[in-house]
Amino acid sequence: MPTSNELKLFAGNSNKPLANRISEHIGIQLGDCEVSRFSDGEVNVRINETVRGHDVFIVQSTSPPVNENLVELLIMIDAFKRASAHTVAVVIPYYGYARQDRKARGRDPISAKLVANLLTVAGASRILTVDLHAEQIQGFFDIPVDNLWSFPIFTNHFKNMDDFDPEEWVVVSPDVGGVRRARQFAERLSTALAILDKRRPKINIAEVVNVIGDVKDKNVILYDDIVDTARSLVEAARALKEQGAQKIVACATHGVFSGEALKRIEDSPIEKLYVTDTIHHEFLPEKVEVLSVAELLGEAILRIRKNLSVSIMFR
Repeated sequence: MPTSNELKLFAGNSNKPLANRISEHIGIQLGDCEVSRFSDGEVNVRINETVRGHDVFIVQSTSPPVNENLVELLIMIDAFKRASAHTVAVVIPYYGYARQDRKARGRDPISAKLVANLLTVAGASRILTVDLHAEQIQGFFDIPVDNLWSFPIFTNHFKNMDDFDPEEWVVVSPDVGGVRRARQFAERLSTALAILDKRRPKINIAEVVNVIGDVKDKNVILYDDIVDTARSLVEAARALKEQGAQKIVACATHGVFSGEALKRIEDSPIEKLYVTDTIHHEFLPEKVEVLSVAELLGEAILRIRKNLSVSIMFR
């Protein structure tokens, strides 16, 4: 009997809308897989079609509730491996625990490494993610990792704006650690670059100490990878306003929006916040606009499947 090695795309429960957009871009139907709960809360995975010998891609963000979505993903990987899938590539648009990538204090865990071990032991053959908080996390894996950058999505959006003039805008990195990310974005937009120097007296609390660069009478794009509590973002916007910035907008790949984050953004000088759909939200205020990473992820999946270069997408 003739056999063929097919590409099959499945999704967990964390971000079904994004998985559907990816499947539309690729041009295949989302696979038939039910992920439910037993009466005691344990995860139940039922694959309703054959995957034997096929290349399987699972779309699942490990976003809040992080532990629920992570365990769901691990059990899905195990199910597909036991169903004799040829490869099981895991598409994690938002990689949870990525901020715990080192020992900041004595006796701290390195949770990002633990999650990497869990995914590998479960049977993942490849990881595909977007804007890892710390790029060195790629080294925590002994399997291939493709870390996609989201800046082309934001670049296209601003370049398509009728009133966008690079001379009037400045891209601002909210901290020293995000300078490389912000520089790539600024180079694509042909704008100037500024950096905020800040310190963290407590967890999830940041204080801006200096603004390195000229933002006076300029329109500013704050560019970061994650908006969690939004305290850092709002504090940065206020500091820029005090330095004479005119219009302030922000871009962030992952909109976590913990606690009172959305209220803080609503009450801040930020006129618009652009995030991607790596994390699904049922409701967001008008000030927050969502841009999709479906085309980016879909193109990467097709390139991985065909053994083509992924890095060329960002040249």
